[in-house]
Order: sequence, then structure tokens, then C-alpha cells
Amino acid sequence: MKPKGFVRKTKQREVILDVLRNTTCHPTADWVYQEVRKQMPHVSLGTIYRNLKTLSEHGEIQELCFGSTHSRFDANAHQHYHFVCEKCDIIEDIHMSAMDELEQKAEQMGDFKIRGHRLEFYGLCAQCAKEENMAKAN
Repeated sequence: MKPKGFVRKTKQREVILDVLRNTTCHPTADWVYQEVRKQMPHVSLGTIYRNLKTLSEHGEIQELCFGSTHSRFDANAHQHYHFVCEKCDIIEDIHMSAMDELEQKAEQMGDFKIRGHRLEFYGLCAQCAKEENMAKAN
């Protein structure tokens, strides 16, 4: 088994990582596919899916599953939190340190060893909240 973080470099993986590192939108595989095709017109959607899976399994990127039909991807593989808008589905990073004390508290609640956690916040983004307020005012 290959150590976490070790993944053989291929041209496709380099381009996928470059695309993900140059966006903050937490894109779907289809979006990544469209962007990669601008540099590699003959790449297949299957190649994108396989490489995203490999990169995620090796800790190079995060795969974000929020119960929707499509996973989203994040080039920031370090533990951090996300905000998900319940109306428009935008996903944004929350710039705050991960709270390691949550893991310690959770370990105290049961007989297990915690190795990490994910935390998402849900609500309305600024634009959707503004639209909601305007609709209520009318």
C-alpha cells in the first residue's frame, strides 16, 4: 500500500490539481472536466473521475459530499470548515482553525480513536439572505 500523500504524478493529475488550486468554488467533477479540457481537449470524463478519486484517496484533495447528487472537490486538503448555502448550494471555506478539542471531547464519549473530523455550517449566503429579506419586504 502506498503511503498517504504519495501519488504518482501524471500530466492529467497535474492539470487537475492546477485547476482545483486556482479556484475557490469547490467544483463538481463535471466543472473540473470542462476546465481541464481547455488544456487537454481529448481527456475523458472517466479519466477526471478516476484521478479525482485517486487524489482524494491519497490526501491531495478533499472530496466533499453534502447529500447532493454530485460530490464537490477542494484542493485544500488541510482540515478546515465549510459553509453551505441552503438556497444556491454555494460552498465557502470558513477561515478558522480546526477545533482539535472537539475530537478529544468525542473520544471521551466512547471507546474509539478519532483521527479527524469534518464540520459544515448551513444557512444562507449573503446574496440569498439579501434576496430573502427583499422578498419579505415586498
